[in-house]
Amino acid sequence: MPFGYIGQNQTKQQVKNSGVLSSFDISLLEKQGHAGGSLDLIEEQTYSSTVAVVDFTSIKESEYDVHYMTLSNMKTASDNHEPCNFQFYEGGTLETASVYQIAGLNNSTISGLGNYERKSTGDSKINLNFGAGNTGGEQENGYVYFYNLGNSSKYSFMTGQFLGLNNDGKIYTSFGGGVLPQASVVDGIRVKKNSGDYAGFNIKLYGVKQIWVT
Repeated sequence: MPFGYIGQNQTKQQVKNSGVLSSFDISLLEKQGHAGGSLDLIEEQTYSSTVAVVDFTSIKESEYDVHYMTLSNMKTASDNHEPCNFQFYEGGTLETASVYQIAGLNNSTISGLGNYERKSTGDSKINLNFGAGNTGGEQENGYVYFYNLGNSSKYSFMTGQFLGLNNDGKIYTSFGGGVLPQASVVDGIRVKKNSGDYAGFNIKLYGVKQIWVT
């Protein structure tokens, strides 16, 4: 929870105070959507086995410099260890060239994947997760943060972490980051399968408020 000093006698204070906000004041402001760190749900979509990609094309990139995405109950349809990939839209055009850079690590008791590094300085997508199994209870869940998407003078970054079970019911974690090393305005995000199919999962995209909003 954020805690901050905003000064006395402000003409547009959402909560009247002497300058220092209490935890109660902050909690109230967050619930009202006024405090920095509050989440604004931009869009929610469902990935199904009949959908090849999910596109978020109205991401409010000029309003938020940090975006947050959750991916819930990810489960493969018929194959195992199916990762998902991310790509960015620049000015409405999807960037599919081998320009993305990624670095990640899988941790697991799975043989050969105890500390498996994934890294690339020239890939056509960003991949952070390992991919779950396809039987009951083997869903994968995760989240990612996106930075600077709407800033034309900065690169666009993302970081994320996932947790799930493989087809042997063994736990694993995946975490890492990626970057589109081009100074551009990113106005859309694509989430896509790698090669197989997902049985379906839920995706929510939020904007993260960084300032006090009056």
